[in-house]
Amino acid sequence: MELVLSVISNCWWMVLLSAVVAYLLGSINTAVLVTRIVTKGKSDIRQMGSGNAGFTNVLRCVGKVPAIVTIVCDALKCVIAVLIGGFIFSFAGQLLGSQDTVFANELINCGKYIAGVFCILGHSYPVYFHFKGGKGVVTAAALIATEDWRVFLCIIATFLIIFICTKIISISSIISAVLYAPYTFVMTFVFDYPSGYSLYYVIMSTIAALIIGIFVIVKHKENIGRLMRGEEKKITDKKK
Repeated sequence: MELVLSVISNCWWMVLLSAVVAYLLGSINTAVLVTRIVTKGKSDIRQMGSGNAGFTNVLRCVGKVPAIVTIVCDALKCVIAVLIGGFIFSFAGQLLGSQDTVFANELINCGKYIAGVFCILGHSYPVYFHFKGGKGVVTAAALIATEDWRVFLCIIATFLIIFICTKIISISSIISAVLYAPYTFVMTFVFDYPSGYSLYYVIMSTIAALIIGIFVIVKHKENIGRLMRGEEKKITDKKK
């Protein structure tokens, strides 16, 4: 506990810097920008289709190429934010006077999670676009891929299996979000903890994954309603 308090008291500025940079990067909403460019400023993706400023709505309402640009850029901005957060926290070990490599990696991963969470918040509530953005699925996936490739493989496999069976992106995203925390716990507890990582790290990682998973699920509340009513469209359906 003393170590945790020491990290908080000495590294608060790293938390703040990582959060601010990641949020501002996340606020660059590609779906809104791409739609404006394609329609020459005549349309706002948030007033089209489902009203969500994300990949799926762009695919349905604007086209495949704009959707590809959206998913790539949304993923890239989160990767950059996460790497910046990790870089900022790479100095935390030195600041705390620790030479422990494992502890340094734990701090770096902590910085990645902080940056990832705030990048997702920026994507969903972008300061540049009146705080109305997307649901954070692609940015969350980018965080997972950058933070822990093992968990990402589990998540992407889950997503693809559900999508192949249902052809519905929303339910694939929701189930993947539900399983994010369990996957993270299994990977960190079974593989990292025996390798010298602390129990604090296992708990921190699982809680971060749980928060992100719950956030993504809550952002899909309208989709959940449509799924329960049997009204959610499959990706093969025509545009609204």
